[in-house]
Amino acid sequence: MGPQETTRHCRCGTKLARDNRETRCHQCRKAARDLRLRPPAVPLAFWHTEEMRTALNSWHMGKVIRAFRTHPFHETTIPQSVAATWNHLTQAQLSRIENGPRLTDLIRLMQWAHVLDIPADLLWFKVPTALPESDGVLDAHAPDPAACDHESARRASSASAGNVVLPVIVDGRPVLLPLNASTLATNDLGALLDHVVTSDRSGVSPDAATDWDAVSPQNRRWLLKHSVAAAAAFPALDLAAMPQVAAALEDARRYLDGSVVEYFSNQLDQCKANDGSVGASRTLPAVLTILRTIEQYARDVKPVVRRQLLSVGAQGAEFAGWLYRDAYDPLRAGFWRDRATEWAQEAGDFAMQGYILLKKAQAAYDDRDALRMLTLSQAAQDGPWSLPIKVRAEIAQQEARGFAMLGEDNALVERKLDEAHQLLADVSADSGDHQLGAHYNTSLLTLQTAICYTEAGQPRRATELYREWLSTNHFSRRDYGYFLSLMASTLALSGEPDEAARTGVVSAALAAETNSQRTVQELHKVLDTLKPWENRAGVRELREAVTA
Repeated sequence: MGPQETTRHCRCGTKLARDNRETRCHQCRKAARDLRLRPPAVPLAFWHTEEMRTALNSWHMGKVIRAFRTHPFHETTIPQSVAATWNHLTQAQLSRIENGPRLTDLIRLMQWAHVLDIPADLLWFKVPTALPESDGVLDAHAPDPAACDHESARRASSASAGNVVLPVIVDGRPVLLPLNASTLATNDLGALLDHVVTSDRSGVSPDAATDWDAVSPQNRRWLLKHSVAAAAAFPALDLAAMPQVAAALEDARRYLDGSVVEYFSNQLDQCKANDGSVGASRTLPAVLTILRTIEQYARDVKPVVRRQLLSVGAQGAEFAGWLYRDAYDPLRAGFWRDRATEWAQEAGDFAMQGYILLKKAQAAYDDRDALRMLTLSQAAQDGPWSLPIKVRAEIAQQEARGFAMLGEDNALVERKLDEAHQLLADVSADSGDHQLGAHYNTSLLTLQTAICYTEAGQPRRATELYREWLSTNHFSRRDYGYFLSLMASTLALSGEPDEAARTGVVSAALAAETNSQRTVQELHKVLDTLKPWENRAGVRELREAVTA
């Protein structure tokens, strides 16, 4: 008889089976996996301990993160390598945040505030919890810390950010109204949990009123309990779909199906529709929350639903990459494009993989990396997938630009441009109704042709196309401002410095309005081209507008 086997236990005290080679029980292993996806839930008292209040009062997000992960509330200190994964960073990147200068970028501050779920009244900046007013949801802008003291910033944040949102009828349809939880308690408004539609329904359509009535009291309570996440993940809330959504997020494996996947897709479409007018900084919080929700629930659903979720997630991740590109954050833009590729591969969405290569090629133009732009475009064109005809047209144009930047013969550039225009002319023959490339049209291709002419050393020819085709009727305000910056560059190269400066000033105003840092970077290139005329009044005005 062999030596007696020693009974093994997990560190939590659970007895382990003799044939189990693991050193931890199932629950502890699951907790470790969950910890790499999201921070542990903490009680409200956690934030009011001396360690956390000191860190929060420093206005230094790095110190807040360090205080969070080293807090005595946790059984052991959470390693930097684990905490970094909560915001898709490396351990080295998080170390620089914790030990470097204070973060001042609002988007990055908002990300960490959402990740750690910091109470709004403890922040020194405002966190938007919804989309802009144009969608019927209240909006919040960040106060300038340099323009107000700590206490006033905290009061402003507390006044606008809500722990509870109530659906209220506005112009005949329900919208989400943030309401601070303390206000509910102070005014004894708890009864509103089951009666949240405004009592005055004059002028309200019967459908709008009955939509909320159809939501069960349990699902109403769920919505209010998860209000901040719901407001961000479901900005265009469809109350008729609320019972299914609420049930799905409570028991994903049982209830999360194709209809809820479609709901996620619709929310992303709504974000995309608003992007051109409100800019990346106001669109990113909602998009990132949707992506985190998809990533979280994709772990708990059936395999077929997981693939559907990840297909939508791939589209959303590619869109997040675009938003970070416009915010001129290439590191995060690259991360989300890579994540989009991974999800598209797992979902079996081959066309999306080719489309992402095209988007990577376009991003290479920001750095004027002509060779990478060309080879990525060719990889997208030659890959083992069938792409919609509009996407193929855009790829052909991208190849033409790469050839022009590399100094290839103009005949090759023209041949590729003709191919792009012919493909787009044949779009009616495309039997597929594919979402990819749906935005691509003749106006956009023509302006991209102007870019090719500029890179091929024909700026006057490019200027003619800009003057004929660039219009606010065809482009969003953000995109109009971007193309104006490129037009300013061609005008400068054509020897028209005053007109270039005037065009650049309009572009700079639109870049500031939509917070398009990509446009700002292009305007800096325009200023470099205008250096021979830097003493002209118009050029000085442009420099002031760009550097303001």
